Amino acid sequence: MRESRLFRIVYYLLQNEKATAPELAEKFEVSIRTIYRDIDVISSAGIPIYATQGKGGGISILNDYTLDKSLFSEQEQQQMLTALQGMTATTGKNSEELLTKLSGLFQIKSTNWIEVDFSDWAHCAPQQDNFHIIKEAIFQKRVLSFCYFSGKGKKEKRKAEPVRLVFKSQSWYLYSFCLLRNDYRFFKLSRIKELKMLSETFTQDFTSTKIEKQIQVEHTVAVKLKFDKQAAFRVYDEFADNITEDAQGNLYVQVDLPDDETLYSYVMSFSDCAEIIEPQSVREQMKKRLQKMQEKYKT
Repeated sequence: MRESRLFRIVYYLLQNEKATAPELAEKFEVSIRTIYRDIDVISSAGIPIYATQGKGGGISILNDYTLDKSLFSEQEQQQMLTALQGMTATTGKNSEELLTKLSGLFQIKSTNWIEVDFSDWAHCAPQQDNFHIIKEAIFQKRVLSFCYFSGKGKKEKRKAEPVRLVFKSQSWYLYSFCLLRNDYRFFKLSRIKELKMLSETFTQDFTSTKIEKQIQVEHTVAVKLKFDKQAAFRVYDEFADNITEDAQGNLYVQVDLPDDETLYSYVMSFSDCAEIIEPQSVREQMKKRLQKMQEKYKT
């Protein structure tokens, strides 16, 4: 535990250039006295860390210092290379160059065992283009402008301050501060059209603990679903091991789904092979939607 904290302190200082002892104590949830003991240990390991007193002072590491490969175990070195392989598709040539440099530094032959492809089976890649635009906007703190097709069927012009790209439930989402709603929102990348990165910038700090917690919080409802055995291939694809089966071969899943139109659209994507069992309120809402659909086909 202590060794892990020591490395995280070094990494934090390399990333932020300088920090006070109280700041580090709060960050790593230890006492200020423990931080000073950690600094002594780091210094004795040969890392040029030092503290300055007075206004504007703090704890720093020499600007030209770089981490030695010996600080990483063989397993950690391999994990770093593996992570870079998975990210090459999202960051392009820069990752490939970094992967080559780290492979040389660690003297490990990289095995390219994973690939991420944003295009669909029709080889269309607009989502991949949007991914790179959003990534650059996050790095440069630039406002995004786009048209968005909501789950309620509305097309709206939006401006947003991008926070994070999130992969969830087999889809990519933009998590951002929506300037139209004046609140944080998830936007599904496949529904974003006419995306532009504006010259307008923002200064909001999205790295705080509060923002991290907001990203993790999503309004969901626990739903029990029943699937006909004809849909088994898709059920096992999307729900893994969280599945039970009855004597007739029907499949049952208990899952948390977004408490909005996305839930009903998702269930209806299974056609007549899916049924909402619980809760009753969600089942009734689905019944109303199906009755409304039926009205359209009376004539």
